[in-house]
Amino acid sequence: MKETPILTINDLSIAFGTNEVIHHISYQLNQNEILGIVGESGSGKSVSSLAILGLLPKKISKITSGSIFYNNEDLTTLSSKKFQNIRGKQIAMIFQEPMSSLNPSMSCGKQVQEILLQHTNLSKQAAKTETLSLFEKVKLPNPERIYNAYPHEISGGQKQRVMIAMAISCKPDILIADEPTTALDVTVQKEIIKLLKELQAENKMSIIFITHDLSLISEIANRALVMYKGDIVEQGEVSTIFKTPQHIYTKALINSRPSLKTRLKTLPTIQDYLNNTTKTEIITAEERQQKHEKLYSTPPLLEVINVEKAYISKSGWFSKPTVFKAVDNVSFKLYEGETLGLVGESGCGKSTLGNAILQLDKATSGQILYNGIDITKLSKSDIKKLRKDIQIIFQDPYSSLNPRIPVGEAIMEPMKVHKLFHSDEERKEKTIDILNKVGLSEEYFNRYPHEFSGGQRQRIGIARTIALQPKLIVCDESVSALDISVQAQVLNLLNDLKETFGFTYIFISHDLAVVKYMSDQLLVMNQGKIEELDDADVIYASPKTAYSKKLIDAIPKGL
Repeated sequence: MKETPILTINDLSIAFGTNEVIHHISYQLNQNEILGIVGESGSGKSVSSLAILGLLPKKISKITSGSIFYNNEDLTTLSSKKFQNIRGKQIAMIFQEPMSSLNPSMSCGKQVQEILLQHTNLSKQAAKTETLSLFEKVKLPNPERIYNAYPHEISGGQKQRVMIAMAISCKPDILIADEPTTALDVTVQKEIIKLLKELQAENKMSIIFITHDLSLISEIANRALVMYKGDIVEQGEVSTIFKTPQHIYTKALINSRPSLKTRLKTLPTIQDYLNNTTKTEIITAEERQQKHEKLYSTPPLLEVINVEKAYISKSGWFSKPTVFKAVDNVSFKLYEGETLGLVGESGCGKSTLGNAILQLDKATSGQILYNGIDITKLSKSDIKKLRKDIQIIFQDPYSSLNPRIPVGEAIMEPMKVHKLFHSDEERKEKTIDILNKVGLSEEYFNRYPHEFSGGQRQRIGIARTIALQPKLIVCDESVSALDISVQAQVLNLLNDLKETFGFTYIFISHDLAVVKYMSDQLLVMNQGKIEELDDADVIYASPKTAYSKKLIDAIPKGL
């Protein structure tokens, strides 16, 4: 049976100024189909999709060749006014970041209702009824409450569902989903994928699903195309692409992600594939066991005993205050040279526990012993000294770096605060050495944060953390925003630094494949409590609780 295309892109090129970023790409989206577009940041997947909706920035970009045909009409020739009738009604988009896509000063219900009033003949009351029905359809709990709630009052997964309700409100022919699950927990991600598949089947929509994760594409799409540096390097059935990838870049994308079956000593990166320098050395179960016997024969570096962190909320003048335990009676030991993985869904208490260990947000009760000393009882000056030993690598390196300070000075700053080395010359020399260790050269010393890519900024964040040569580092979602291959580079770097300096890590993440690869022990948290604590491989092979099993089952496995 011949497929009927609903959208045909032919020989499309897009330039920003004189720089061509999309080079003569051609593909088609068929009726009643989910097409996956996969590639890393800068591959051109979002830019080419914005062109479909006429959303490219007019002053700095232009379509230099090609056509985009929808319903026998070339969208590249339409006026802004004509596009307004198509956008939202016939072609809709779910954007990557719901918090910045939703209006913070309008209730969620009103934002969806507004689309219906603009594109349909419904009355205000009928539009409200339809909005509540849409909220039910996207499985939002308590639709009436969400209707009146503002974006900041609901969770990330709920915000994404509101965006989906908005996108499907006018029953569009085409839905473009741009990285709609990137920042979400694996369980929420699985729910959103299931929801999109159900809505597609029900409304016979065509969906373009954009992501940098090939295993995720295998969960939702039948056909996929792979983009690299503005070109389509491969396209076809998802099963064919997975089983017999043709292009070296596709092979690299599939293999850069940590495997759940084997543990490689070094993760392959895109560059390794392109240069044909991949290493396939595996850490055997025997090697891992020997390492653990040595690790756990020493006294613990950190001991967390019955730690609780409670928050008290008062909702009104005369109402009783309610106590919410973000961390509830948590105990565990961490050994020198160990990586402890800390996983759980958003709101489970893992970052709160990390902050309590760092003394950034003090525990309500319990003890935290570091080298046998209870750090919850330290004075301010002693905590300042402790900061040298216990450091953090943040999730978003850009917001944790001062945009007005060159990165070299930013790395030297903590050395000055803790009076390390005798002079600025010595500190500068040490900083250049650290930059080299994290894979950046001396020439970057005087550059500012905005001049770097996301992966480079994360390396700078790591350089700043290791400048003090700490003993314990808390990595809080420190690779979750990175592309697959950059993620592989940073994980390799963290493991290399651990070997070189003998670091101990607490590795917090919602990406379970990454946590399994990095961790010795794994601590699963749920609603502030420890759900399970054991060797990472043991938990993955046979989880003891239903919650741990649910988390593991939600990981996109590929084909």
